[in-house]
Amino acid sequence: MDEVEYDVTKARQKKTKVGSYRIRPDGTQERRKVPLVESEAFLIDLLDKVCERMNDYQLDEDSVTKEKYFRRYAPRKGDKIYKEYKRFYYYSDAYKPLKFACENIIEEYEDEIFSLIAQEAHNFADKMCSGKSDLCRASANHTEF
Repeated sequence: MDEVEYDVTKARQKKTKVGSYRIRPDGTQERRKVPLVESEAFLIDLLDKVCERMNDYQLDEDSVTKEKYFRRYAPRKGDKIYKEYKRFYYYSDAYKPLKFACENIIEEYEDEIFSLIAQEAHNFADKMCSGKSDLCRASANHTEF
């Protein structure tokens, strides 16, 4: 959900043209600008691609509770270190279960995720856990799925 929220937050500041490509008899088109986050095409594309970034996460362990959780370790595009980081190629199969879980969550809770985006909600992971699903339990430092 952090990845979805990151993309949605960036998209809230951008606009896109929507409407019909048909040309009216008077030669005009019915097109208007709307926030990118309100574009159905953007939302579908976002949910289709978000799980591909699960290889940016690694399995970590809380030093106090010894609970395991996934934590993002890779910088995001636009971060100062991003260009340097992308020069190196990291590969591990460790993220595959996380990617599979992500795909299942997106498929099962797509409507709930769209609803959170439409409500302009923040803290998607917390909201998914508290009211939209029974996917996770909270610990002192992080949310587990």
